[in-house]
Parts: sequence; C-alpha cells; structure tokens
Amino acid sequence: MDIREESLQKHYEWRGKIEVNAVPPLETAHDLSLAYTPGVAQPCLEINKDYQKSFDLTRRGNLVAVVTDGTAVLGLGDIGPEAGMPVMEGKCALFKAFADVDAFPICVRSKSVEEIVRTVYLISGSFGGINLEDIAAPRCFEIEAKLKEICDIPVFHDDQHGTAVVVAAAMLNALKVTKKDITKIRAVINGAGSAGIAIGKHLLRMGVGDLVMVDQCGIIAKGVEGLNNAQQEMAKNSNKNNMTGTLADAMSGADVFIGVSAPNIVSEEMVRSMNLEPIVFAMANPTPEIMPNVAKKAGARVVGTGRSDFPNQINNVLAFPGIFRGALDCRAKEINDEMNIAASYAIANLVTDDKLDFDYILPDALDKRIGSAVAQAVIEAAKKTGVAQK
Repeated sequence: MDIREESLQKHYEWRGKIEVNAVPPLETAHDLSLAYTPGVAQPCLEINKDYQKSFDLTRRGNLVAVVTDGTAVLGLGDIGPEAGMPVMEGKCALFKAFADVDAFPICVRSKSVEEIVRTVYLISGSFGGINLEDIAAPRCFEIEAKLKEICDIPVFHDDQHGTAVVVAAAMLNALKVTKKDITKIRAVINGAGSAGIAIGKHLLRMGVGDLVMVDQCGIIAKGVEGLNNAQQEMAKNSNKNNMTGTLADAMSGADVFIGVSAPNIVSEEMVRSMNLEPIVFAMANPTPEIMPNVAKKAGARVVGTGRSDFPNQINNVLAFPGIFRGALDCRAKEINDEMNIAASYAIANLVTDDKLDFDYILPDALDKRIGSAVAQAVIEAAKKTGVAQK
C-alpha cells in the first residue's frame, strides 16, 4: 500500500481530521446554568457593551477560518470547494498541532471575488483571523486586498506569504553556507502566480540584489504584453537590467533558482550555467523542476524541494502556525510585511551555525521550537509597527 492508498483508507476511518470538544463540564444543572442559560446572558451583555471583549469571552481569540473556493488545491487545480475540504481540514489540524490555534474550514461555492469577499466579511465576527488557502491567481490577490481593507482581524493568504516566509528563511541560510551576500546576488523565480509573486516581493523587501521572474511566456520585463496587474507590478520593481528571453537565459549567471511552477523544466545545462555555488529551490510538487540528485550532479551546492523525502524541505508549516499564534496573542490588526520578515529570520535562526550544512538549512517541520519562536518574533514586529492591540 503506497502513501496515497494508506491516506485514503485513514480518511475513511477518521471521517474528518478535526472535531469540536466542549471546554466546560456539562454534568450538573449548575454546569448548564454557567455554560448556557441563564448565566450566559452576562458575557453576551459584556460583549454588547464592548465588542473587543468578544476575543476574551468566546473562543474567537484563538479561532482562525481556513477559507477556500477550491480553485487551486495543491497540485490538483480547480477541483471545487468540497473536494478541497480534506486539505483545509489538514491545515486546521496543523494549526492545532504546531501552535495550539483552533481553526475551522470554510469552503465557499463561488468563484466571484465579490461573493467570496462578502461571505468572509459577514462571518469574520466569529473568528480572530482569516487564512486564505488554495484560491487561484490572480483572483486571490484581489480577494486578499479587499478583505484586508474591510476586516478588523488579520487576513493572510498562506500560498503567498507563508511560502514566501519559508523560502526566504531557506535562502538566508543557503546564502550563509555558500558565503554569499543577499544584496549582491541575482535570484530567478520561475512561476509568476500567487506564490512566485509573493516570494519575489518578500525577497525584494529583504534586500535581494536583483530578481528576475519568469512565466510560461518567458522573462517578465517592462513592456511585455499579456501580464496581469500583479505581474505588471513585478515588472516595474524587478529585473533591473530589463532582461528578456527564456528561463535558460534568466538562469545563466544567476546565484539562486526558485521554482514554483512545473515538473522537469530545468535541465542540467541550466544549472551548470549558473554562478559558482548555485542554490536551487525546486518546489513543484510532487515532481520538482529538477530532481535533487540531477541538480547536484550539475553543480548545485544547496538544493531544496517541497518534499519530505529529500533534504531541505521548504514547507509552509514552518511559518503559518507561528505567524497566527503571534498575531492572535497580541491581537494584531493585520499581518504586515515586517511581521513576515521577522518570521523568516526566526525560522532561519533556529538552525545554529554548528548545525548549519548544505543539506540542513531549515529546522525539521516537527521541531517543537518553531511555533513559539516565530510567534515571539511576530509579536515583537507587530508592537514595533503599531499593529498590536495588547
């Protein structure tokens, strides 16, 4: 039985990966009076007088909605909200296991930006944060932006920012082990969807020297036709030499390759054409842009993928539980760029110099230190930037 067959069998057994448990005892009449009527009227009145008390008197202060429309589920594409439910439940289970954050899946039967935004806004009073998940680009950019404008709780698209945070953490340590300066390197990102663009923006904020983005039509540059709004913005802020051409052209002389695209599209020759001590993050799943052994044979010094069966797994679970833990604990109004940057450094710093190696640039996903370390860094950044409310 392979892992997919075993997982399917387990899902039939589990009948869902999360459940609701009652906190108070409900065994006596007094128990009922405290948890429900008549006692429950008092917290209701307190919240009516002060809306902020809803975070203290209900589970809202530790509850995140994991929202999808099912249009970009893992590598499966547009399979619909119900088919995306196992992934959303899995995400909720990870929230609980790695940061003790309660999360609930919300699968929305709509591909309309306006309907999704309205739906999430209307239920946002039940939650302390919103995690957008597996929503196709470019719609996901607009949904996140509009929700950030109207919601008074943090809104975070994990496919964008969670991925960016972990990629940046991996890069920080890969650069350290290859003795390269982030301000002097050229990084290439293949795939200009939600993850690729978010990674690009995040790396630029962290000071990467030059960034070149590539999509199916080639290098993204000023004047290229057919770009969506997000790609047009990247064309203005990246590719400082206005390179044009193919992925092979972009990779020639580059220091870092980051793939969030398609399997087997990077050749040995492309890796050989890169600068000395090249770094290759081939994150297409389940088959990366180039297999690690092939990339290393071609000269790659550090190789990372999205898979757990290879060294240097670049996995969002290193980021999103701790980021939300920190945001909830300080009751942040939003999750901003500074909080994400702090999270990247916190993850990278968990790999100490004596442990750092070409095949060990990120902490293990099961490392229990991660959630609290990221949360603390996020809280400090939230306070420094004035978005923390407690």
